[in-house]
Amino acid sequence: MTTYAQQPKTLELPWPFTGREQELGLIRRSLAAGRHGIAVTGPAGCGKTRLVTEAVRGTDCARVTGMPESGGLPFAAFAHLLPETVSLHRAVQLLSGVRLLVVDDAHLLDEASAALVHQLAAHGRTRLIVVAADDAPVPGAVSRLWTGELLPRLALEPLPREETAQLLAMGTPLEPLTVNRLHRVCRGDLRLLRDLLGALRESGPLNPLPGTGEWAWRGPVPVTATVRERMAPALDRSGPGERDALERLAFAEPLPLHLDGLDLDVLERLEADGLLHVDDHGGVHLAHPLHGPALRATAGRLRARRLARTPGWCGPALAAEQRELTSRIEEWDVRPLPTPVGEWLAAEGAPVPAGYAAVRARFSRLRGELREAAAWAREGLREAPGDASCRAELALAAAQSGDVAPLEEDTVSEAEPAAGGTAVWAAAARGDLDGAVGALSEDGVYALYDVVRLGAPERVAGRLPEAGVLARHADALLRGDGPALDRAARALEERGFLLFAAEAHAQAVRAHRDPRAARTSRTRAVALARRCQGARTPALSGLVLGELTARQRQIVTLAAAGLSNRQIAEQLTLSIRTVGNHLYSAYARLGASDRGALPWLMDLPETASA
Repeated sequence: MTTYAQQPKTLELPWPFTGREQELGLIRRSLAAGRHGIAVTGPAGCGKTRLVTEAVRGTDCARVTGMPESGGLPFAAFAHLLPETVSLHRAVQLLSGVRLLVVDDAHLLDEASAALVHQLAAHGRTRLIVVAADDAPVPGAVSRLWTGELLPRLALEPLPREETAQLLAMGTPLEPLTVNRLHRVCRGDLRLLRDLLGALRESGPLNPLPGTGEWAWRGPVPVTATVRERMAPALDRSGPGERDALERLAFAEPLPLHLDGLDLDVLERLEADGLLHVDDHGGVHLAHPLHGPALRATAGRLRARRLARTPGWCGPALAAEQRELTSRIEEWDVRPLPTPVGEWLAAEGAPVPAGYAAVRARFSRLRGELREAAAWAREGLREAPGDASCRAELALAAAQSGDVAPLEEDTVSEAEPAAGGTAVWAAAARGDLDGAVGALSEDGVYALYDVVRLGAPERVAGRLPEAGVLARHADALLRGDGPALDRAARALEERGFLLFAAEAHAQAVRAHRDPRAARTSRTRAVALARRCQGARTPALSGLVLGELTARQRQIVTLAAAGLSNRQIAEQLTLSIRTVGNHLYSAYARLGASDRGALPWLMDLPETASA
């Protein structure tokens, strides 16, 4: 059984800028000649200010910030830029020489400051970046910036899961189930995410997973000041029966309560305020994933003892999840599927049955989520260290990540499930493709399809189910048909097979006769492979940097890190024109339209030359 040692309190919590490449490029382009700027809106904590700060880094700009306590003071936000007494007309004149003005927290501006910002956008020569929360009241003069089309509006969404994982990967290495849990609880709220990470680091709930170099979070949510702030809509309910209903729903998680057992008047009030929702089957859930864990953590000990349930009570629901996962695998459909019961067991640190864990690991592996597949397999091995299916899934995830060590240290016997697949990918990870193809197992459609992925479709011709997406991939590869491989890749992606789709696009690169089509396939392959958590399979080799010259690789790496052409030129002692020419050639070879795509391309694990 795996044990968890307490985490030391010396772990650092870096918070570099990452992700948001497209949004970053959009803001920077809005500051080009002939443009008036941009308005950036989004929910609290989604990283608006951090994004804008990165966009204007190295430029000469003035900044103002709205403050809630200064709403009654005219031009309060501009106090450091304007005389003590000034008219609106004079303020516009005085600020007309400012080339770039960043207005942060514009929803908190006093009326005079809001009017000044509007006038600068309408009549001034100053370029503006206006940042406002869209979940708070906004002064009319500010909202009319985008509703009146004075400035284009970038409505920033919460940071998606992939970019949250990319951000977290730059600090303390966290295992995938912890990353998923943090993203689910925070919903892309970076302020809350940072607060929770700090609390986990300080109070010790992060613990190392032996043999992985990663840290895991199991157990309750730390109730920090930011957590309490985000919970205020639930904690501050004072209506009759409202707090009781919320706590009952919290302790019922991960399953819903049925309408029949609750006060409908209370539920209607809570639903109207967005605190719960009712599904099509009459089940009632808390609307925000943070509220359940936080309400459980803040309930009194006696109250928690009365409402709490043991993990075993959700056994039938867990079995239903396992059946649905198995059915989807058999139907060649691994699109995202909610698994709240299994995720709740893992989050609480409760035992996850090995049978469920192995199926969940296989589902993740077929989606290309290799690190997540390994994490689920380890959850099953915590309580059943000898389980063959979990050991096989762990080995397969490792092999398709290019890691041979776990296979050599923990060989799966031929009598165990998935042994054939393990042998295939063990040989592939060692670079022995002939041995991999020779290890083909007759057991199952996916085992046959592995040979297609390894580039030997002739070995399984006519043996995959006809008209199925896997057979279409095999046929296109056998005929060397680039467009058909791209079509097969799109069909695979639609069914959730992200890694298979990346491999099909990569195979299309070598099959296309049209260089432009080959570049497009390469770009799609790289973008998909980036989402596959470190996948290193033979089909993906040589995708990105192998075709660039040494100088192009050097310049592209710096551009992907966010350096401007001028900064790259200064660092490498080149002319700006030379840097631009190298980048243009690199874009053509990589199939990228501009530098915004480079971080996606460069994030693919380093591969051999094509």
